[in-house]
Amino acid sequence: MIPVISKLPQTGTTIFTTMSALAAKHSAINLSQGFPDYDCSPELIEMVTKVMQAGYNQYAPMAGLPALREQIAIKTERLYGAVYDPETEITVTAGATQGIFTAISAVIHPNDEVIMFEPAYDCYAPAVKLMGGVVKSLELEPPDYRIPWDMVKRLITNKTRMIILNSPHNPTATVLSEDDIEQLSALVKNQDILILSDEVYEHLVFDGDVHRSMARYPLLKERSLIVASFGKTFHATGWKVGYCIAPAYLMQEFRKIHQFLVFSVNTPMQHAIAEYLKNVNHYESLPDFFSEKRDNFRNGLAHSRFKLLPCAGTYFQSVSYEGITDEKDTDFALRLTTEIGVAAIPVSAFYRKGTDRHILRFCFAKKQETLDKAVERLQRV
Repeated sequence: MIPVISKLPQTGTTIFTTMSALAAKHSAINLSQGFPDYDCSPELIEMVTKVMQAGYNQYAPMAGLPALREQIAIKTERLYGAVYDPETEITVTAGATQGIFTAISAVIHPNDEVIMFEPAYDCYAPAVKLMGGVVKSLELEPPDYRIPWDMVKRLITNKTRMIILNSPHNPTATVLSEDDIEQLSALVKNQDILILSDEVYEHLVFDGDVHRSMARYPLLKERSLIVASFGKTFHATGWKVGYCIAPAYLMQEFRKIHQFLVFSVNTPMQHAIAEYLKNVNHYESLPDFFSEKRDNFRNGLAHSRFKLLPCAGTYFQSVSYEGITDEKDTDFALRLTTEIGVAAIPVSAFYRKGTDRHILRFCFAKKQETLDKAVERLQRV
């Protein structure tokens, strides 16, 4: 064998792959990985089929189909009052993870410091490390996981290049408040700090609250790369279509990386999504759709021994099992899958140090009968 020095020596198979495989092996109900067990809209599938049959099967423009970028611009202005130029400030990506990796690659240089909050989606830190950047993480405290901005201020140095935010947040299901926005704005004002804002669950905000996108606030908009996902929005995670919006000076650097990473995203899906976006109900109805699932799932778990944590957005519900066992969350998640028949994600997987607060994450983007069966089993724990 030829010696290879790993760029990510501590990285193995993701917990999402592991738990989904374990769920399949033991025929368990898979509430671990964040994907629906129901299909996307038949109308959307029909649109893709028609486009493919019409011959739109070759490369799309590198930045994405103009029609789709135009619809993204319309949606963004309609929701957040923010104007983005489809020609220079919007790029269609092969899913949100590619958008996040590309954004980090475009602006992070060796020894640049990046502040992020844990628990955190697992793709952030590896991308920073691959670029030679330095991750400075701040662990948030359950059950509310609020950002202590006074501590964030202490982390900032003359090497701080970026702050990574995720709202609505995976896995904690928290959302940024107006106070968070004010504190963040005061922190970055007059500083050369960029923001990478992971907003893939932008349409999944509950209880009458609103999504506070970085695009809403001029001071933040001018320094933010915002990543979103059509896969999450339209129940089609396997399509891997997302986008990034950013000021032209940042998007210019983003596209330099994007063109050599994927060049362009699959054409038929872009055509179909561009048309599908014209009906605003397709995304405006999502809060009601998912809040009903959330409420039913929470009501069922209220009769279990699990302690429910707040859920203000996303399609994830975190629970504490401290009153059940003192097992490590990874061990308990494995046992829950193999013995009870329900797969969850141990939240320690979202911490670089594996911090274990005895919390699991369930995905409730499932058919009602799936959730009912899962609740019935979890009530027996």
